[in-house]
Amino acid sequence: MMSEKYITFKIKRQDKPESAPYWEEFQISYKPNMNVVSSLMEIRKNPVNAKGHKVNPVVYECNCYEEVCGACTMIINGTPRQACSALIDEIIEKHGIERPITLQPLTKFPVIRDLLVDRQIMFDYLKQVKAWIPVDGSFGLGRGPRYDESKRSAAYQISRCMTCGCCAEACPSFNDRSDFMGPHVFAQVKMFNMHPLGSMQKEERLKAIMGHGGIQDCGNAQNCVRVCPKSIPLTKSIAELNLDVNLLALKRIFKW
Repeated sequence: MMSEKYITFKIKRQDKPESAPYWEEFQISYKPNMNVVSSLMEIRKNPVNAKGHKVNPVVYECNCYEEVCGACTMIINGTPRQACSALIDEIIEKHGIERPITLQPLTKFPVIRDLLVDRQIMFDYLKQVKAWIPVDGSFGLGRGPRYDESKRSAAYQISRCMTCGCCAEACPSFNDRSDFMGPHVFAQVKMFNMHPLGSMQKEERLKAIMGHGGIQDCGNAQNCVRVCPKSIPLTKSIAELNLDVNLLALKRIFKW
C-alpha cells in the first residue's frame, strides 16, 4: 500500500491591518490537479496548523478561478502570480514535494488580513487618467466606429489586463514612498487613446501622466512585463507614450 503524500504550505499571516505578521505552516493531503486556491480551500475545511493547533482559517480573495478577475494575486514561492493558475503539480515538479510552498500577500498594498490586500490605489490611479470612454447622454450613438485592425489587435492585448497587481508588485518605482502610478495605468492610457472615440480625450489623458508620479518616474526596470500573467506589452506602451508626451510638451511650448 502506497503511503499518503502531504504538501506543506508556509503562509505569511496577519490578523488585522495594524498587527505584526507571522509565519504559520499547514499540511494537507496531496491530490492530483490541485491549484493553490483549492489547497487553501482544503485548509479552510480543517484549519489545523502543522503543530496540530486549531487556528482561524486563512483569509484570501478569489472569484473567477480562471485567471480573469485578478483577485487571487499573491506571492507564491517568491513570485507574484495568480493562485488559481498556480498548479500544485507544476510547483512540485519544479521544487519537489518536500519543499514548503510559501504564500505571502503582495507587499506593495495594505494588508487587510492574511493574504488579502487592498488594491484600491490601482483603481484610484485609473480614475486620475480617465481610463474610460465617456459615452453618457440621451442622444443616439448609432453604430460604433470601426477599429483599424492593427490598432484593434494591439488594444485587445492591453484589454486583457485584470488590474491584478503583479506588475505593481514587481515594479521598484511603485511603493509607499512614491506616487508613481504603476505600469498598468500607462497601458490603459495607451489603449483608450487608440480607440476612435477615446482619442478625443487623448491630450487630457496624456496631461494626467505628465505630472508628479507620471510616466517620467518609470525606472525602466522592465520587471512588469516579465511577471504579467497576460503577457501584456507594458514596456511597449510606456515607450510609445513617452513619445506622445514629448510631442505634446513640444506642442504646448511652440503652441502648434
